Amino acid sequence: MPSSVIKYFSYDTATETLKIIFTTDMVYLYKKVPEKVYKLLKASGSKGRYFNAHIKDKFKFRKLEEE
Repeated sequence: MPSSVIKYFSYDTATETLKIIFTTDMVYLYKKVPEKVYKLLKASGSKGRYFNAHIKDKFKFRKLEEE
């Protein structure tokens, strides 16, 4: 999963929570993200572009402490 913006991401189907760790090591949890959005992010050729267009500013989020 090479991305210049996103280091790692995972999805919890039970809570519909998308966890994204950015290359800056900042960690965000995005709430109520449909599984389809996660799957499209996973399949996207540009994770950062997909994130900016379909996730950023579209879902509530919580910033966690850096990992």
